[in-house]
Order: sequence, then structure tokens, then C-alpha cells
Amino acid sequence: MLRHFVRTNTALSYPSHSGLSKFCRRSAAGLSLLLGGLFPASASACSLSLVLAMDGSSSVDHIEHDLQLNGLADALSHPEVVQAIEAVGGIWVMSFEWSGQRQHFVQFGWQHLTDTESAESAASVLRKSRRGFIGFPTAIGYALGYASVQMSRAPENCARKVIDVAGDGINNDGFPPASAYKAFNFEGITVNGLVIADEDKEPVEYYQSHVISGPGAFVEIAAGYEDYARAMKRKLIREIIGNGYASAD
Repeated sequence: MLRHFVRTNTALSYPSHSGLSKFCRRSAAGLSLLLGGLFPASASACSLSLVLAMDGSSSVDHIEHDLQLNGLADALSHPEVVQAIEAVGGIWVMSFEWSGQRQHFVQFGWQHLTDTESAESAASVLRKSRRGFIGFPTAIGYALGYASVQMSRAPENCARKVIDVAGDGINNDGFPPASAYKAFNFEGITVNGLVIADEDKEPVEYYQSHVISGPGAFVEIAAGYEDYARAMKRKLIREIIGNGYASAD
């Protein structure tokens, strides 16, 4: 996509008292306005802005928290994910941990990932991140609201906007996801889910019915915390390349 528009050069001079000169000036101005409309300066080549929301509620013990944190870092820096990032020309991404109504902890702010070095840098920050809060319930509605606010602060207005909510349970604190979708701006935003599943199928059904939203929204399932890295890698590739195919490996 072209990111520039034609502009007239004020240093140019035209012969005075010339009908031809006036015609040229008017034509140049008209052409500038026309091309400015076709290729506005605000047009962005940014492919994706991605907000990652990781579950830090009381149902997640310290071992499971570490598996999530390192699993996300592994996925973000995986060669196949990096290849997808490079294929779309880079993405903007930020990550936070959520639990109770007001318990939101930013693991890293907006970063522009373009290659292996930048992806590994973000992964390194994740691995060193401490746990934000301990012992708070599962406030998914509030997490969605917080994610929407973070998305509004993205450095660029990207072609696609995705919020990626991971968790192992249903909302049990504060307003539900439906209220978040009414109260916050989710225009043009797709919300996907990653459910850490066990024998209890309720969280999967809950995410499918109440959490995911927007064009092409889907739920990825991790078969326990040990499977988190694999599921997250698959999910990231699918989100980065635009809801396309990602291998099951």
C-alpha cells in the first residue's frame, strides 16, 4: 500500500501574468487533492495489532503460571511464528496478565515485532516478568474492557485488530463479557480465546458462547498447561496470517 501522497513544491516559480502558469498551478493543486484522496496520509501498512491477555487468577498455581509465561515466550519466538511475522511485514503486540476486576499487570507494552531479534527480545521480557497478583477471581469482562483500552493505545491503526484471551475458567467476578462488549469500543476488533482444558468442558463452551467476538473469531484449546506453548504457537500463526491454516504440530 502506498503511504505517501503527491504534494506541490512551494519552491517552484511560475511566469507571472501567464494564463498557462495559472492553468499549471491549478492543475497541480487539483492533482494533489485527487491523489491525496486516493492515497491518504493516514493509510497504514501495519498488518496487525495484537493484545495478549494471560490468565493469572486464583485457579492458576505458580507452576501453571510459569508454564503459561514460558509457553507464551516460546510461542512468540518460535521460528514458524517469526516467519509469519516477517511474511506480513511485522506486527504490533503487547501483553498483560489479568485476574480480578482491577488486577491487570502489563508484562510488556506495545512493541513492533519484525524479525527473530525483536521476537526474542519480547520473549525475554516475558520470561523475566513477575506474577502480577495472587488469589484474585476470574473477571473476564473486566479483562476484555482493559484489553479494549490497550488496543485504543496501539501506536498504529493496523488493518486488523485482535485480542487474544487465555484462561482456564468462566467469569465469576464482576460484569460478564456481554456487558464489556456494550460498554467498551470493540469496533473492528476480533476477540479470540485460548482455553486450557481438562475433563471439565464448561470453559470451552463458555468461551465459544460468551467470550469470542468479531470477524473470524475462534477458540484454540490447550490440553492442559503442558500443551500451552503448542496451542499458543498455532493460535498466533493463525492470527498473524489472517485466520489461515496453522499446522497442528
